[in-house]
Amino acid sequence: MAIYHLALVRDWEAAVAAGEYRVSTLGRSFDEVGFIHAGHAHQVAGVAEAFYAGVTEPLCVLTVDVETALASGAELIEEDGGEGQLYPHIYAAIDPAWVTEVRPAGFERGRFVW
Repeated sequence: MAIYHLALVRDWEAAVAAGEYRVSTLGRSFDEVGFIHAGHAHQVAGVAEAFYAGVTEPLCVLTVDVETALASGAELIEEDGGEGQLYPHIYAAIDPAWVTEVRPAGFERGRFVW
């Protein structure tokens, strides 16, 4: 099973160099929030369009392998993001080894594509 995290390309590149990804969401760190926001495939575009539409720098979507993350000691909790929709939250910094794919992403005519 996979979950997805929307990231700035520069944050992901810095994480690969550092050995861990510590960005919770746009402008907030794992240390500030206590978890890393993630989503299921059907949630990614809606989150991007709601919170990242004004971002002009390159974006990417990280595919996180849940089994690998859990086997490494991460905790994953599905939590209500509002209006009863559950979103996966990762209670650990992301080890780059958990990421199986990094997809370029962005906006075309106001719609998020990845």
